[in-house]
Amino acid sequence: MDPKLGAAVGRGWFSRVRTSDGIDRWCCGGGGFRVKTRRRVLSLAGVDPRGLFGPRESHLDLLEERYPGVVTVRGDEIILRGTDEDIRVLTELFSGLIDIAKTGRMITEQDFRRLLRNRSSGGAVGSEGSDGYREVDRDVVFIGRSGQSIRPRSLNQKRYVDAIASHDIVFAIGPAGTGKTYLAVASAVAALKRKEVDRIFLVRPVVEAGESLGFLPGDFLAKLDPYMRPVLDALFDMIGPERTAKYQENGTIEIAPLAYMRGRTLNNAYVILDEAQNTTKMQMKMFLTRLGDRAKAIVNGDVTQIDLDPPSRSGLVEAERILSAVEGIKFIYMTSDDVVRHPLVQRIIDAFAKNGEDTETRSE
Repeated sequence: MDPKLGAAVGRGWFSRVRTSDGIDRWCCGGGGFRVKTRRRVLSLAGVDPRGLFGPRESHLDLLEERYPGVVTVRGDEIILRGTDEDIRVLTELFSGLIDIAKTGRMITEQDFRRLLRNRSSGGAVGSEGSDGYREVDRDVVFIGRSGQSIRPRSLNQKRYVDAIASHDIVFAIGPAGTGKTYLAVASAVAALKRKEVDRIFLVRPVVEAGESLGFLPGDFLAKLDPYMRPVLDALFDMIGPERTAKYQENGTIEIAPLAYMRGRTLNNAYVILDEAQNTTKMQMKMFLTRLGDRAKAIVNGDVTQIDLDPPSRSGLVEAERILSAVEGIKFIYMTSDDVVRHPLVQRIIDAFAKNGEDTETRSE
């Protein structure tokens, strides 16, 4: 027993009472301890509740899991009832969220989870507040064939897009679903449209993800198709299958396995290496030394999904160790907070990371 509590019991100020559920509780003056609670009301005036709380108020369900009974919404008011710490954390959280919502941005579940986790762990919402999201929302990388704007959807993704614009070699390292490949392809297609480059090279190491595909029928491109499908899907979204095929036929876009890059010099081009975690050290060196005049290289990979044996052979891991301090090369690190797939993907990535089983995950 705490000495101060023991002294209080000795003076008869407190007594111990066993409740019906068998738990001992300290009581004072015939009543049990009660945690002091506070009440605060925040205004939602000028904010679309749907943009703040999500579809079917799903964001409030997330809050209820972490802060049960603390948050109530009535009309255009948020009512907080809880401890001083709960009130402080949630007031700062909602103040930041309201500022973001007032910009017209629909706050996604990923946004909400990221800001809630950041605030609950003592971080500042302000670092990803309304000004930061305004910057993200106004940064359009490319307008797709159906008129949709392709843009970064998190601050890390914006840093990635900015790095591509300002550096000739960019490494993006992070988990599945964080937009590494999609934004790289969008940046390359945008540069091609602006006539900043003449060609785009899309390169992947041909490594099976822990299973044998056996004999693949067809010509060279047909055999390569399963490995390059994620890149082709991105191109189809942006410029359509017909234009993609046309660009492949005239050599404007070349899709090739990494081994076919040996001995070449790539000028006036965007060169994207995807699944770079499955390169060896020598392959990575070979790829990076292909760059010629007015060329950019974007290297993407996830070091938790290495299909080499042993994983320590990964050229991406070695490049990070050797090149991180080289001027002109930029490393961008994505996290589960940047996942733009189904909300469950973020939770799955976090669960594997928490249990230390990331290296067992083999397929993106």
